[in-house]
Amino acid sequence: MKYLIFILILFSLMSSKIIFDFNKKSNLRNWIIVDDIVMGGQSSGSLKIDANGFGVFQGTISLDNNGGFSSIRHRFQKTAIDEYTEIVIKLKGDGKKYQFRVKSNSEDYYSYITPFLTSGEWQEIKIPLKEMYPSFRGRRLNQPNFSNDYIEEITFLVGNKKNENFKLLLDKIEFK
Repeated sequence: MKYLIFILILFSLMSSKIIFDFNKKSNLRNWIIVDDIVMGGQSSGSLKIDANGFGVFQGTISLDNNGGFSSIRHRFQKTAIDEYTEIVIKLKGDGKKYQFRVKSNSEDYYSYITPFLTSGEWQEIKIPLKEMYPSFRGRRLNQPNFSNDYIEEITFLVGNKKNENFKLLLDKIEFK
């Protein structure tokens, strides 16, 4: 029985891969902020590590000058995902809707996206990779859903078509 439990524990450890684990020692150097100011808007977001070691993506969305979004983007070494079927994110939101996006090639003009709603409590958001659909500048593309073998970029985006403050606490992002 001990061997069976050991094998099950080992299998569960092998069946996930950390994309990013936010903690007090996290280096945010490879995370960049992309706000609507790239298009003339006035929204602003920031990413920092709080005293508890969580990532804090927060800011203000402004619809002025055709604005309306803020995002944080993380590029990393191209990672094979053939043994994974989903991305799991442990987070605590503010009750607002966000998008999670991936790119298999950071040079692609489009992303594969999934919207998710936060509850105001800690949540484990499970995103099936094959359900992520291609989108560019808010428009769904007439292409198949995600079916690539690699990922090298992830993004969190908020843009609910209204002026608002936002705050998203991030704990861990992993492939499962």
